[in-house]
Amino acid sequence: MAVRKRACVVPEAPRPAAAEAPRFYLITPPLSVPDDRPVLPAGALAACGVACVLVRMASARDAGNEHIFQPLARPLQERGIACLVAEDPQFCLRVNADGVHLTFDGPRLNQALRVLKPDFIVGAGGLRTRHDAMLAAEAGADYVMFGETGMPQSAIAEQIAWWAENVTVPCAGYASGLDSIGPLVSAGADFIALGSAVFCDPRGAETALREAASLLKPARHAAR
Repeated sequence: MAVRKRACVVPEAPRPAAAEAPRFYLITPPLSVPDDRPVLPAGALAACGVACVLVRMASARDAGNEHIFQPLARPLQERGIACLVAEDPQFCLRVNADGVHLTFDGPRLNQALRVLKPDFIVGAGGLRTRHDAMLAAEAGADYVMFGETGMPQSAIAEQIAWWAENVTVPCAGYASGLDSIGPLVSAGADFIALGSAVFCDPRGAETALREAASLLKPARHAAR
């Protein structure tokens, strides 16, 4: 089975240079039927600096999930954009995704690492404390994500600032709105995770994403 190396998302150097803007990590709404697939033009995503898309399924046991994932993921993967699945290492293998994102749980993370590494990305989110994040990094997670479980944006920025100062494993910070991008960039996030801020924007996901991209460089410049 052909696989894509995890380095397509996780940089060989542990952290971008200070002058570099972080890249985007998109999180889709839960998808249940093929018609749910969001319109994600691969060219636009690549141009806006999207590194990764986490494709979430409404039901982990739906036999149609493969038919949802593959048509969405294939054109993105061809552009070098990694496509991850949520919570299910076996589904990752079955659909040849680029990796899996797990809500942190020590035994589940360790099992996923044994099954998937070194050829697939294994990321950890749902991190309530710095201690949980450190445990995930020490176990071998390729990145950690702060804030997708509803943490206040100020607390997310604080966690990222501490992480960027002390740990080399890449981190993603979840932006609940486009106005949260700047503080997360300033805090030192390697990736900016966007979910509803893009996919629920009444102007459409592509318009929201292009606006998000326009905010990255000024925020990075202000942080220097």
